[in-house]
Amino acid sequence: MPPPAVLVTNLVSMAEHDLIAAANVLELAQRVVRQGTATLVSSGGPDVAQALAYDLAHAAAALEAARSMLDYGAFGDTEAALTCAFIADVVGELASRLFGREATWGIDPTALDEARPFCGLYRDPVFLAGLAGEEGPRHLDDDFELVQDTFRRFADQKLKPIAEHIHRHNADIPEDIISGLADMGAFGLSIPEEYGGYGSGGESEYIAMVVATEELSRGSIGAGGSLITRPEILTRALLKGGTEAQKLEWLPKLATAEVMNAVAVTEPDYGSDVAGLTVAATEVEDGWLITGVKTWCTFAARADVLMLLARTNPDRSTAHRGLSMFIVPKDRGDGHGFVLSQPGGGKMEGRPIDTIGYRGMHSYEIAFDAWKVDAANLVGGTDGLGKGFYLQMAGFENGRLQTAARAVGLMQAAYEASYGYAQDRKVFGQPIVDFQLTQVKLARMAVTIQASRQASYAVARLMAKGEGALEAAMVKAYVCKAAEWVTREAMQIHGGMGYAEEYDVSRYFVDARVLSIFEGADETLCLKVIARRMAETA
Repeated sequence: MPPPAVLVTNLVSMAEHDLIAAANVLELAQRVVRQGTATLVSSGGPDVAQALAYDLAHAAAALEAARSMLDYGAFGDTEAALTCAFIADVVGELASRLFGREATWGIDPTALDEARPFCGLYRDPVFLAGLAGEEGPRHLDDDFELVQDTFRRFADQKLKPIAEHIHRHNADIPEDIISGLADMGAFGLSIPEEYGGYGSGGESEYIAMVVATEELSRGSIGAGGSLITRPEILTRALLKGGTEAQKLEWLPKLATAEVMNAVAVTEPDYGSDVAGLTVAATEVEDGWLITGVKTWCTFAARADVLMLLARTNPDRSTAHRGLSMFIVPKDRGDGHGFVLSQPGGGKMEGRPIDTIGYRGMHSYEIAFDAWKVDAANLVGGTDGLGKGFYLQMAGFENGRLQTAARAVGLMQAAYEASYGYAQDRKVFGQPIVDFQLTQVKLARMAVTIQASRQASYAVARLMAKGEGALEAAMVKAYVCKAAEWVTREAMQIHGGMGYAEEYDVSRYFVDARVLSIFEGADETLCLKVIARRMAETA
């Protein structure tokens, strides 16, 4: 047997030739998922066989990410090696989901046996250790490299120095961060040029948004990466169904951050179950009165307007068809809670919800008591009545992609921190980066990050063509779960210091935990979107 160094070199050079094998193994895994989906349908569907549906959704999401890596692997030997390592890991994870549950899936226990040699080769610890420190190039076009460099510089110079202070003290995002991003055009990336933004339509618009979001999140997910998400959601909703007057009124203000917005959809008893929302909008002579309670309204105090989904048809049997969307102007409030009043008696009260991470944006429970909204602020005008759910989804689909990009940026920050720490930290007389176990951890982290990144690019390209709603849900489900694992491993590499607040990696870990909860809770996303769509097309 050749020495480890020679073996690693041989394996990396072999990886380019194993892309065909990788594609075959991936197809084998996809057949297993298709058979599992057929079993799901015959078992009553996602609402009945929920555990099976959840596992299938996550398996399909991981395989979708793996499929996007095949094109990446064609760029060269290193890219091919990363691709093979990722596909082997994904198929190995699928095998662990199946083990002992083959009957539940309706799968023959030998269904993945043909993948064993490939997985054995590319899950080999010697091979993975040889990849330690190799992240792989992103293969962005020059224009997007410029976007990356610009936002990375801002993140390094402006966000990283304040990120820990904001987290430790639950502080507000400084206004110079908001104005600085506005000057860079960050809030107008998806707003068409005719409305004062920088969006030119097509693939470049979506890729630029993903790249910018990743870099800002690498600096701080709470103080940077998430700032452009809320304007993005409202922008997409307005472009989907707003009147021309509304687009002319609000899009230029969103593009320059003259107006910052929050999103008010979730209610105390209704989160992902949007059809059950109860906050009421009652029509009066010259507008609407909003009454009820919204919760988890992030950035609500600082926001100038709320994108609010309310029930305009009191008949609850109309479900989501009785919902409409409003743009609700408000004064800026204090980050630690606010009470606002209108001359006519309307009242809005925001109670802050303290969280373990994702600080800086602040989340609130907001109580509305006959809060008056002008008729002109019903999105879509009278044609928008009953269409609020669809307008919300137009914004949230893109929000899912953007959340995946936030997760990638967070993972990248965690990886960089842990790799640097592993080089400096000595145990038993040598840096821990020299130990095989550390090398394998770092390699798997880098492979997961690059696959998540490439999957995000692939979904961005689909969405630019008006497609990719399912894939956006899949990339969000996969990447956000991956971020939990990557940040946990980063924390573990730091040892005891990973549990200390003085190291950023502890913040990365608690920030990652929210990603599978907001913008579509993981369970609901898997059962109600991914598995349901898989069952419908089986």
